[in-house]
Amino acid sequence: MQGKIIKVSGPLIVAENMADSKMFDVVRVSDKKLIGEIIELRGDKASIQVYEETSGLGPGEVVESTYAPLSVELAPGLIEGIFDGIQRPLLKVYEKYGDRITRGIQINNLDHEKLWDFVPTVKEGDSVSSGDIIGEVQETSIVSHKIMVPIGIKGKIKSIKRGNFNITQTIAVITTDDGDKGICMLQKWPVRKGRPYKSKMNPSMPMVTGQRVIDTLFPIAKGGVAAVPGPFGSGKTVVQHQLAKWADADIIVYIGCGERGNEMTDVLNEFPSLKDPKSSEPLMKRTVLIANTSDMPVAAREASIYTGITIAEYFRDMGYNVAIMADSTSRWAEALREMSGRLEEMPGEEGYPAYLSSRLAEFYERAGIVNVLCSGDRQGSVSAIGAVSPQGGDLSEPVSQATLRIVKVFWGLSASLAYKRHFPAIDWIISYSLYAEKLNDWYNDNIAADFVKLRKFAMSVLQEEAELEEIVRLVGADALSYKDRLTMETAKSIREDYLHQNAFHEVDTYSSLKKQYGMLKLIYDFHRLGNDALEKDAEFSDIINLPVKEKIGRAKYIPEEKISELENIDKEINDVLKAMINGGGVNV
Repeated sequence: MQGKIIKVSGPLIVAENMADSKMFDVVRVSDKKLIGEIIELRGDKASIQVYEETSGLGPGEVVESTYAPLSVELAPGLIEGIFDGIQRPLLKVYEKYGDRITRGIQINNLDHEKLWDFVPTVKEGDSVSSGDIIGEVQETSIVSHKIMVPIGIKGKIKSIKRGNFNITQTIAVITTDDGDKGICMLQKWPVRKGRPYKSKMNPSMPMVTGQRVIDTLFPIAKGGVAAVPGPFGSGKTVVQHQLAKWADADIIVYIGCGERGNEMTDVLNEFPSLKDPKSSEPLMKRTVLIANTSDMPVAAREASIYTGITIAEYFRDMGYNVAIMADSTSRWAEALREMSGRLEEMPGEEGYPAYLSSRLAEFYERAGIVNVLCSGDRQGSVSAIGAVSPQGGDLSEPVSQATLRIVKVFWGLSASLAYKRHFPAIDWIISYSLYAEKLNDWYNDNIAADFVKLRKFAMSVLQEEAELEEIVRLVGADALSYKDRLTMETAKSIREDYLHQNAFHEVDTYSSLKKQYGMLKLIYDFHRLGNDALEKDAEFSDIINLPVKEKIGRAKYIPEEKISELENIDKEINDVLKAMINGGGVNV
């Protein structure tokens, strides 16, 4: 039965004679074969959001249902891929149709012709069940793509072949209770449905990002969820790029959801030239990019984050640690609001639909560290980091508030810090991480026994500075005691020498945890011994004018392979300040 269009309202169309369709079925609209998805059913009428430009459509044109939900193709060929919000491969589209996405194009999401070298890891007669790995394909020099038994299949391997195959050719036959099933490398999965797993675990390891303000003060766990809210120009996108470049994850899925085209172009141009710090290979060799810019149809924007999280779950099921960056969920929420308005639903706060919070929760809840579905023991994780772009920087607006109720890490970006050219502009007063306490043991066991003590020191000094600044504004710095003035100097050192990090400097762009510990220890020892010297009546001006203080400021530019130099600076701090404590003075 064919449906017929009776109403067109922007990306939303209403069709009749659709009684045999289901919610979220994909349809083809008109003779142009525009792709759409059913989002509401009333009697035999279906409301359809169309993922392409609808100009020129009119009542009476036909609508054909595919009777299948919006799904992604999962197989070798994902890594290094650049897709739009519904997984159409943008490079293939460009080669075939030019620099504009032609309406109604029909193109495979992945290359069905390319041959991949399949190496079996099981043999004939082995018993396998859903999620078990039956072979591998070396997809890139960094990523080994594990070929898994599709969900719902269990039995014995009847035959399995080694060699070069495309993703639709049969590579194995499994004898099940329902007969023999041919297995190929290609799987399909509906984007709005989370992939199943055995059990979800409590996160216990940090996802190291190389960004000092994050790793030291507000860490995120592997399998954790975080939000990066901030006003225009505060550096959300650069923070997301830094995390994508340097985060301790095996696979990166980056979703440009409603972002400006020039920002997405920067990502597409920059990532292929970036070197992966672990393998020295191009970063793209472990990255999947989903580009859905602000000028693309609004409906595809709403689907893009589901496409991204489904791809992330697929690599999680292989046992990888995946980091997904959604930039930004505010643009996604705006797409929800627009579609909700066209459906004439009752609006919630600020016009957003009443189900905004539950949709956000559905997305973030698909993150986590899990025991994956397989017959053995295998763990994988998805860490989700969403940027939020509140209008006018107002964190009380609905998207920010709904996100804060869900996530456990809040990296609040500050316009005032950004205007002072302090980047990353993460405000240490309003930001928090609920994972910090859970990760304390890991930091103390794997980095240094006093790492957590140094973190608490840094936070307390920054808090103290915020209180002292009130006094300074009222009566001036001269009214402070020398001890308080040293605290202000230490806070300045923490802010400028430690938390300030240049994303575009080849050395400062990334700091290992060992380097972070070494740098923070320099500031801590200077503060501790400086206070001791003050108690022994040393001159305040002599302490803060010590030459070693400049070395503390330049410690961030010491390359990773030379971080032993930090110990030499620390020894110098101890020598000169202990000489002052013991009354020997110092030549300044």
